[in-house]
Amino acid sequence: MASRRLMNRLYYFTVEDESILAEAFAQMDDDSYAITYKVAGTDDVFVTNGETKEAMDRSDVPYNLLAEEDGTRISIYHSPLSREELGDYDDAIKALGLASRAIGMACVGVNGESNLGFDLSDGAKQYTYFTAPAGHTFIWRLFFERDEAVSFLDKLTFSEKKAVDWAKAMPLASNQELRSYH
Repeated sequence: MASRRLMNRLYYFTVEDESILAEAFAQMDDDSYAITYKVAGTDDVFVTNGETKEAMDRSDVPYNLLAEEDGTRISIYHSPLSREELGDYDDAIKALGLASRAIGMACVGVNGESNLGFDLSDGAKQYTYFTAPAGHTFIWRLFFERDEAVSFLDKLTFSEKKAVDWAKAMPLASNQELRSYH
């Protein structure tokens, strides 16, 4: 029952020394996929998923839990290839998005593609990447507001109903609705 509670949970935490994480993760079981991300704009706040928190607890990693976020509130729109390669890593991908204070993410391509179909001239802060264990590095568009997701996916997919409906159905309207970790 405890692991079911941890599913779809994301956690904000702090550690006294970041090197503790690297040391602890190196010693964890090979079947554990431990991952944490530093929250953008902070010096010492991290976000992780339930699987990693559970592994940290088993390894007695000292951390201070700040807040918990319901991972079902963070939306992910996969491409067919990202769904195939990353389907088991949704919580880790959501933690990556949450570290940027995003409410949703859409896979927009694979690193190395010559034309990803969007313009980075306004900056790359709205994009991130996640490398699959199988080797592909997927490029993700971060969304901080639902309207932004609807507009972007409408243009990117030439008004594909499935993509636009996904954006309209995002549980949160804005990242202002995310939990505070202070």
